[in-house]
Amino acid sequence: MDRQQLEQALKIRYVKLHFKIRFQEHTRLPMNKVSAIRGGIGEMLLRANCIRDRKCGACDFEEECIVRRTMYSRFEKDKKPAFITTGESVGYVLECENYQEEFYGGEVLGFQLILFGKTIVYFSQFLQAVFQLGHAGIGKEHSTYDIVSIKNTRSKEMLKGQDILMEHYEVETVGDYVGRRLNKQGTWEKSIRFKTPVTLKYRGEFQNNLSLEAVLPAIFRRIYILDCFEGLDCGEMEWKGDWPETVKSEARMITVCRYSGTQDQKVALRGVKGQLVLSDFPEEMLPVLLAGEVTHIGKNTSFGFGRYYVS
Repeated sequence: MDRQQLEQALKIRYVKLHFKIRFQEHTRLPMNKVSAIRGGIGEMLLRANCIRDRKCGACDFEEECIVRRTMYSRFEKDKKPAFITTGESVGYVLECENYQEEFYGGEVLGFQLILFGKTIVYFSQFLQAVFQLGHAGIGKEHSTYDIVSIKNTRSKEMLKGQDILMEHYEVETVGDYVGRRLNKQGTWEKSIRFKTPVTLKYRGEFQNNLSLEAVLPAIFRRIYILDCFEGLDCGEMEWKGDWPETVKSEARMITVCRYSGTQDQKVALRGVKGQLVLSDFPEEMLPVLLAGEVTHIGKNTSFGFGRYYVS
């Protein structure tokens, strides 16, 4: 990995939006809400766009399908990495770390939506789906809500009455984010704290603990996937320097249950949550670690998995 290759690899475009919704009445939601939000958005997109009775396998409009282009973003021909064999989307990430289960009328819930690459142009589709979901209701109790705020990463409000201020829809790159983080004054604590579960595979096995040897390749892998999605010919990267010593590793297994509409059954998503404390952050490694803060890493990123913060 050289500096020029990394700079090119971090030209991944993204937009991060902060939503706030206000519930209209007393309701209950699951502890882990990303699955409910994601499923609700997908359902609204299907209701608005599907013209073939949701029979995707036999659909003659499958290539042009808006739901496919938003919820299951496609790579350009010959750009899809060979190791990707599932249909999991790489075009967006949802974040919600509010684990409150009971909400009264008037209470507010916040969540974040990150759009990558080509998916950025489909913002209006996502917005319309979030709006329609507020009328249809989210979760088992069909909890209705209003959108009260949409802000960008610089806290500029995008919602003014019924109007969307597209001048505040600011597209930036992962490299821009890394630059801002590096320019902040302060002392690094050499800690990587996972805010949500992360599902890591290392040497062919899923991990039940945290190690830099598993985390760093997962970041490189995620960057490479998004580079391919963007059409950036950067190639895969790997760490060739010395490995810093692990001072402390704390991890606990987390299971998140969700209902899969495509499989028509409950599915368990598993990962580990905790922190990794290192003896040092090598200068060449730190930008890579910071990039992963935006992209998330591991499997199930569209469900909010794999979010960490470098202290």
